[in-house]
Formats: sequence, structure tokens, C-alpha cells
Amino acid sequence: MVIAAPSSGSGKTTVATGLMAALRARGLRVSPHKVGPDYIDPGYHALAAGRPGRNLDPWLVGEELVAPLFLHGAAGCDVAVVEGVMGLFDGRGDTGFASTAHVATLLDAPVVLVVDAARQSRSVAAVVHGFATFDPDVRVGGVVLNRVGSDRHEELCRSALAAAGVPVLGAIRRDDAVATPSRHLGLVPAAERRTEAVAAVDRLAALVARSCDLDALLRLARSAPPLGGPSWTPPTSAATGGRPEEAVAGAPRGRPVVAVAGGAAFTFGYAEQVELLRAAGAEVAVFDPLRDTRLPDGTGAIVIGGGFPEVYAAELAANEPLRQQVAAFPGPIAAECAGLLYLCDELDGQRMCGRVPGRARMTSRLTLGYRDAVALRRSPLTRAGERLRGHEFHRTAVTYAGEPLFRWDGGHDGYGDPGVTASYLHLHWAGAPRLAQRLVSSSRSPSVLR
Repeated sequence: MVIAAPSSGSGKTTVATGLMAALRARGLRVSPHKVGPDYIDPGYHALAAGRPGRNLDPWLVGEELVAPLFLHGAAGCDVAVVEGVMGLFDGRGDTGFASTAHVATLLDAPVVLVVDAARQSRSVAAVVHGFATFDPDVRVGGVVLNRVGSDRHEELCRSALAAAGVPVLGAIRRDDAVATPSRHLGLVPAAERRTEAVAAVDRLAALVARSCDLDALLRLARSAPPLGGPSWTPPTSAATGGRPEEAVAGAPRGRPVVAVAGGAAFTFGYAEQVELLRAAGAEVAVFDPLRDTRLPDGTGAIVIGGGFPEVYAAELAANEPLRQQVAAFPGPIAAECAGLLYLCDELDGQRMCGRVPGRARMTSRLTLGYRDAVALRRSPLTRAGERLRGHEFHRTAVTYAGEPLFRWDGGHDGYGDPGVTASYLHLHWAGAPRLAQRLVSSSRSPSVLR
């Protein structure tokens, strides 16, 4: 089932995360999913469900991969819960493409509409009626009322919705105790507040369990017809068109080690990226730039994804041994957003790795949106003239020395050379599996690194 809402801020994450945890507490195997290019909500989903939260985004991977990726993530599970993004019908630009409704139709899944009932009663029925009838291909199977003020308020809302013919599957009272702390890009990631996040998810589970009809929600989920077609499988080097590992000049013998940045400063990443790297022949080793003073043994390539290095700039700067090792690393490096900032000469005046000639700083301006980017030169991940679809989401800016790596309508960004691909673009590698193969194929052997 898909958990959607008329708009952002209605309580989708509260209901979706709490529902995942409540169903898991019943002994069910729950598959957690998120519509769109979000990294933070899936972190809470993973805590709730006990398995990786996965993203479903038709823009980043293509419509044809949404159902296969869903089936891959949901394999062996009893129920799948998909949290939507923004309002139900809000997609890319002025279209419905990549909206929650779009993904719901690709999965042929029923929708549960979470409606913020604060400051309204009978009008709730008009809102739900509009959403239920706007697109005949989208099946709104029920409503969860959020921020209900009293028994009388709930009674009025339920009465109005009964007349509208849409069942109420839950009514959640106002409860400030379940609020999750936020900052400049949304919720604070679960990985940064592990103990508190676990407690928060437990509270959400209890809230949803006592406020929602879990049996009715499960019946609704079971009404979704089976999805046809195969599950997604990470392609191997042969499937991606890459040359065999032993035929690539400089490729290591055996399985090369790809070091992937983790820890509190680098929490953003899609689960499929690691799966693709392993399928391409790599061993994946996680390192924490806040704590580890050296790269993992035998590292032949580095991946530094997104996160919040601006929050930890002083601590990252203080880890000089690792910064120097990254700066001198002779193998390929793939970095996006937070990784780009870490590779720059400095971030808000704090010394970073100096591998990318540029200075980064916090700004008050939010940069947000999908990008249809064209690569201007060859780098570990890119080839000149190649088109990649990505997403930007940040409140920082980088002043580069040199020409950009990517261009798109109205913009440009990034730095690329034979050893580095670095930009603000978040890429979902399932939509371009050749990226993993290129990185692994160009990794340096341990003998070269000694």
C-alpha cells in the first residue's frame, strides 16, 4: 500500500514509519519504500522495518524499473509500505511524472490518504472526495486522519467521510511527543541520533497501533493484484557491457576493494549502489571520515556520497591523516554533494581534502530539483556527451577553478578529471549500472597503492 497525502507536512512519515514498525511488531516481514530521491525518510524506515529502506523514482531510474526494483526490495516479505512524496499528484515540474500517484499506478497499489484534520471537520470529506476522484487510475482505499483534536472532532470527520464513501482506517490525536528534530534540509538523519531515533520509532509504532485499524490496512494491502514481470537483479560486468576484469589495464587481481564513506557526516546512499558494486566484482568496505585515520586496507576506489559535512566541518578538518590520504589517493574517486564538499579545498573556512580545486560555503538558498545533465568530459564515471539523470538538494555553493563537469538547461556543476567525478548531482546507479562497472574496472590494485 502507498501512504500519500494532499500536501507535505500532513503526516505521511509519521504514519508510514509507525505503520512499518507496528506491522513488524506483529511478526510480519515488512518491506519499506519511499517515492522520490529522499535519503532521510528511508533511514527511519530501515529502523522500523529492520531492512534497508529503498527508493522508487521513475525519473532517476525510468518507469520500466520501478516495479522490478520494488519486487527486488520486497522479496520474501509479507507486506510492503510505500511512503509517498509531497502531495499525491505532485510530480516533476507541472506534470504528474514521478509523483506518488504515478508510482502507485506503476505498482497498481491502493493508496491510503493521510489528511491533516486540524482546523477543519466536514471539509475533510471535500478534500478526500477531490483526491479520490481526480484520477480514475489512482485507487484511494482509505483515509487516516491526523492531528485530531478530540472525540467530537473525530466523530464529525468520520461522519462526513462516511457520506463521501471513503473508509476511515485510523484517527491519530495530536501528540507533540512523536515530533522528530529537523534542520536545514529536513529531518535529522536516524544515523546521527541512533538511540533517540530507535525510541522515536517505537513511539510511532505504539501511536499507529492504538490509532489505526491494522487489520483493515492489511486487507487493503492484500487487495493489490500481483505484479507481473521479473525482479531487478544487479547486472554483472558482462550485462553492463563492461570488459572482463582481467582485460582492463591496471585492474586488480581478485576482488578490488571499494571504500564507501559512512558515519554521521555521510549518511545518504541508495541500497542498490552497494549491490551494484558487489555485482561488478568489488568488495565494499565502509569507512568513517570523522573517526578513521586511514582508508580500508587494499582500497582501490573511493565512493563518498551525500550527507551533512557542513555540520561536522571542524571534525572533518581535524582528521588530517585521512584528508591527506584521500588527497593523495591514486585510484578513482566518485563523490556527490557532501562528497564534493569534502573533496574541496575548504568548507566554510575549514580545510578539507583539496582534491577538487574549489571552495564550498553554506548559503541561505535552497537548491532543489531534478537535473537532466550532459557530461562534458571523461572522468571515472562519465564519458563526454553522455546524459545522466540526477537530483540536487543542498544549501551550499562551490566556487570552482576550471570548467564544469556537467551542463543542463539553465545550469552547470561539478568537477571531473581522470581520477575524480565530483558534483552536486545525486545519481541512482540502478538507472545507470555502467557507473559501478566503470568504477570497479578502473580501480587500482593493492600493489600499486603500496
